[in-house]
Amino acid sequence: MLIGYAYAGYPAWLWMRGRLHPRPVQPAPIEPFVSMVMVVRDEEKVLEGKLDNLLSLDYPEAKSEIVVVSDGSSDRTDAILHRYAQSPKVHAVLNQLSRGKASGLNDALNVAHGEVVVFTDARQSIEASALRTLVSNFADPEVGCVSGELMLGDPGTREKTKGAGLYWRIEKTVRELESKSGSVVGATGAFYGVRRELLNPIPSETLLDDVYIPMQVVRAGKRVVFEPQSRAWDIADQGTDREFARKVRTLSGNYQLLQLQPWLLSGENPIRFEFVSHKLLRLIVPFALLLALLSCALIPAPLYRALFVLQLAFYVLSLLGMARIKMGPAAHAADAAFTFVVLNTAAIVAFANFVTGRKVAWTR
Repeated sequence: MLIGYAYAGYPAWLWMRGRLHPRPVQPAPIEPFVSMVMVVRDEEKVLEGKLDNLLSLDYPEAKSEIVVVSDGSSDRTDAILHRYAQSPKVHAVLNQLSRGKASGLNDALNVAHGEVVVFTDARQSIEASALRTLVSNFADPEVGCVSGELMLGDPGTREKTKGAGLYWRIEKTVRELESKSGSVVGATGAFYGVRRELLNPIPSETLLDDVYIPMQVVRAGKRVVFEPQSRAWDIADQGTDREFARKVRTLSGNYQLLQLQPWLLSGENPIRFEFVSHKLLRLIVPFALLLALLSCALIPAPLYRALFVLQLAFYVLSLLGMARIKMGPAAHAADAAFTFVVLNTAAIVAFANFVTGRKVAWTR
């Protein structure tokens, strides 16, 4: 039952809430001064392209700036930033020692002058109109943070719908449903904006700035909304190992948030129910899956034996997806099963990190 609620019941509840109590955003074509900030480490392969991308966005040149912090880079990153910083629009902070992303963001905020601060990462390409669309949501005084949409694939083709791409589309649907009637639990780290007045220093050990910062916005009484027309594009398939490591870091960050911000589980959190349903239940799902498998294996009743066989068939299907065996129409189901198993395995690893006190550091 818990598994069904986490992946189907909660989205269904959001859909119903959105129908009964919609809270549409009131956007308008405004042009506040915007600071686009980014922390990088050893990003020489993509940094020039990213800076050119930010410089080409459809937004008044006199109304925006770019602040980039190099977090102890050892390749050509600092040289590239030094060259681009010849432009008065680009500000570079070159830290010789690596102190992590959160500390780098604090350094960037000390330099940024914008009424709105937009956070982004080095790898993703942002669509030309995305910044203007994102900012228009801040015309609504109730809005304190706006999350853009991350697309996995090539802008010239359709977004990927397999593997991590399928999972991400489901995740975005949940965020859109949350936004339509309330606030999103977190933002898209590749592209999101916040009112400068709502930003405070981030604890240096923070892993998930894209959840920590939006939750601070909610605590201040403002909404966090999702803007699907503000799109950033990323590589669809970065390899299973890299995706697994990224997911372990994300889920470990959820445990860390509870340690850094215990108020998230108190009445001080206006979206406590959404936070638990969206973030915390997914940490429990892998243990519920294990319990369901063992229970069905041990109970001799025919129904439970049948359910046990179905569960085994699902996990065998995931192994076929891992092996990438050509199975025709069943290949999509195998790929989805494999992704589901990988994500829940990552949750178990994140729990082990939490119990043992093993820290997961930010990496490029």
